[in-house]
Amino acid sequence: MPDPAPDSSIDAVALALQAQAYLPSRELATAAFLALRLARPLLLEGAPGTGKTAIAAALASALGRPLIRLQCYEGLDLAAAAYEWNYARQMLEIRLAQAHERERTADELFARRFLIERPLLQALTTTPAPVLLIDELDRADAPFEAFLLEFLADFQITIPELGTLTAAAPPLVILTSNRSREIHDAVKRRCLYHWVDFPDAARELAIISARLPQIEQRLAAQVVAFVQGLRQLDLYKLPGLAETLDWSRALIELNAVSLDPATVQSTLGVLLKYQDDIARVQGSEAARLLAELRQSVEA
Repeated sequence: MPDPAPDSSIDAVALALQAQAYLPSRELATAAFLALRLARPLLLEGAPGTGKTAIAAALASALGRPLIRLQCYEGLDLAAAAYEWNYARQMLEIRLAQAHERERTADELFARRFLIERPLLQALTTTPAPVLLIDELDRADAPFEAFLLEFLADFQITIPELGTLTAAAPPLVILTSNRSREIHDAVKRRCLYHWVDFPDAARELAIISARLPQIEQRLAAQVVAFVQGLRQLDLYKLPGLAETLDWSRALIELNAVSLDPATVQSTLGVLLKYQDDIARVQGSEAARLLAELRQSVEA
């Protein structure tokens, strides 16, 4: 029998993502399936490094669609996010018209050929319908969210000089937020919502094995146990899945076969990104976690 379409069921979505080495929870696979079938944007919130951004790339590959990314930042405006007019080309057209003693009307100067498409508009005009990633929306200024309301509700953008442009087929929109500030309720009402949490030990081990098949399973199990222990501490920034994968890659490059105090001490900067957190874990705390790790292995 032919393979089912990636969006034919929750299980098909999960299998399609797993084929891209992305292992979603059942709840996340359900949210992605519903976003596809209901043609609704999906807002993913959670701590940094939990795989929110990666699912957009995995979905794009699984569905065979282009990926368009809008990286949010403070000061992001409509010109950078949606569209702007090519004023230099418009001025050139005016000068050419003057040279030939002709006039350019406003309709001629604000035609589609003078429009520079940015990610939001590209998502409406790209064929096939792409996956649009609006990444780290919480980093943009709160007023920017007002620009998104029409787009998220109807997959369209109104350009005063040109009219309303609507997508022939709605893109799959994934919004992410690290929750450094609250996203406005008007945005949330237009989206499906899912909280992406840290994976449990079993799923984190499976993810490492899928993404880094060359790693020794004993080392992978120790890495997961150590990181899971770190997440029980009161750290400023808990290590996410991204840090777990980075640390695993670093240990592979160092030809490590198991965790020991010296290796942990010298590589904590890969796993933890704040000096206060490193200082707290170094020494006795790292030794305690390693001792608990050894006891669990022996048991």
